[in-house]
Amino acid sequence: MAEITASMVKELREKTDAPMMECKKALAEAAGDMAKAEEILRVKLGNKASKAAARITAEGVVGIHIAADGKLGAILEVNCETDFVAKNEEFLALVKNSVKLAANAAPADVAALSALPLGDGTVESTRAALVGKIGENMSLRRFARIEARGKLHSYIHGGAKIGVLLDLMGGDDRLGKDIAMHIAASRPKSLDASGVDAALVDSERRIAIEKAKEAGKPDAMLEKIAEGSVQKFLKEVTLLGQVFVKAEDGKQTIAQLLQRENASVAAFTLYVVGEGIEKKTSDFAAEVAAQAAAARKE
Repeated sequence: MAEITASMVKELREKTDAPMMECKKALAEAAGDMAKAEEILRVKLGNKASKAAARITAEGVVGIHIAADGKLGAILEVNCETDFVAKNEEFLALVKNSVKLAANAAPADVAALSALPLGDGTVESTRAALVGKIGENMSLRRFARIEARGKLHSYIHGGAKIGVLLDLMGGDDRLGKDIAMHIAASRPKSLDASGVDAALVDSERRIAIEKAKEAGKPDAMLEKIAEGSVQKFLKEVTLLGQVFVKAEDGKQTIAQLLQRENASVAAFTLYVVGEGIEKKTSDFAAEVAAQAAAARKE
């Protein structure tokens, strides 16, 4: 009997999008023949999942689960191909159940989360079955789990396209909601300057220097100008430095708001669906023509 290696299982899973154990069984049945194993899976599961596996999943939703005491929670992004599927009840059930598992079971990563028991199988087998049923690719992209130092608050916006999980120490539920809403609206990159990627800061500094040179500023002033630009940038991208979106005077920062309320932010996570994923664009007429041509060849 041919040895079935982990790399073989991985390769077949990437080709077919079938559950890992099903890939292993198919390879064993096919005595290690990859092509035959793929045929076995397509007979068992159909070819929808195989076709869907290569398609981009840039739509989807953000799911959030918070324990009743507000001390434990998780936020999860699950992607799909179209906004239509993002509203599907079974898809939303997968998101709801998966984010609850992420909070309660404390998996190390998405792979560990996918392996957790769910229903009659696992999160992964449930996802794969749903892909086969709907005919559209979907994937668990990322999650964050927070054990709160204070109390967790959340905010979901735009049909669950933006989600915020906030750990607030002190303050009340009103303040928690306001700050979570602010994060969704202003999208800070970090809590304070220490969390901003050094590469971004260096880039801002270089740009400021080049702009100052083009403006004819003397060399002796370049560093001072650059530092001013960097500090302005940091205020714009850090939560504590940002002006509160509901500030009546248009000047009060989040740091000042927290100080007034005798509160502090321990941590926050912001997810925007599809952020960083290159969305595929296509000519609809050309796509229809291509599909028609393919159908004539069958």
